[in-house]
Amino acid sequence: MTLSAQTLSTAFAPPAQKPVQWGQIATGAIAILVMALVIAVIARNQNIQWGEIPRYMVDPVILNGVVLTLELTAGAMIFGIAIGCVVAIMATSENIILKAMAVAFVWWFRGVPLIVQIFFWFNIALFVPEIGIGTHTLSINDLITPAVAGFLALGLHEAANMSEIIRGGLGAVDRGQREAATSLGLQPLQTLRTVVLPQAVRLIVPPTGNQAIGMLKASAIVSVIGMQDLLTQAQAIYARNFLVIELLCVASLWYLAITSVASIGQHFLEKRLAPKGRGAGSGTLRRAKA
Repeated sequence: MTLSAQTLSTAFAPPAQKPVQWGQIATGAIAILVMALVIAVIARNQNIQWGEIPRYMVDPVILNGVVLTLELTAGAMIFGIAIGCVVAIMATSENIILKAMAVAFVWWFRGVPLIVQIFFWFNIALFVPEIGIGTHTLSINDLITPAVAGFLALGLHEAANMSEIIRGGLGAVDRGQREAATSLGLQPLQTLRTVVLPQAVRLIVPPTGNQAIGMLKASAIVSVIGMQDLLTQAQAIYARNFLVIELLCVASLWYLAITSVASIGQHFLEKRLAPKGRGAGSGTLRRAKA
């Protein structure tokens, strides 16, 4: 078989050059110029002491606030995921009472603004001053501290959101997968554990990561009840030295750093859980049968 000269010239011809996109270049240059001007104006502002920002980034009081913010976020997320799983199972059950209770839970804790829930738990002693345990009584003010009030508000609010995410993930698994698992002799709990969850988790993890990042930022709202989180500590410092913008920049940089690390972790976790092929569902059933 011989190749014609036209075929050879086509095969070895240099790739066609794309025309220069002058409009895109001009738009990009204008955007860079505007950004540079904004940065220059901010940097030359004599009202901001930029040298104080690095010092307060590692201030022990700020670092304590960072630790408390991370603890609050992690605790509220774990609590929210655990309660959300229970509520999601209730919402998908055949029991009409459990389903109604799940709907009411989600309706209330998703519908009421988070700041209202925080104030509610912080002032719960006005409604229930004390509780009795046998012959002993316990003051609610001693039990529901600002930390507990913030944890309950964030955790229950997150539980309502997570229940919908988990319910959606479980419902997205094809019903045929459940029927096939039943035909293989798997019990309902085995079907849930070995067939449904491995497929649903791929749909649950991405929004859960987004919820965790949102929880980290939403935790700043507990500053309204005086919880010693990152924002509250920054506010306490600038109330003394009047470096308002500088301390807000410190808090913002810490929030950005933490959310950036969380976003990177979420990316790799999603990549690891991504299905390897179109036959992922059938592969799950084969492993469950084995």
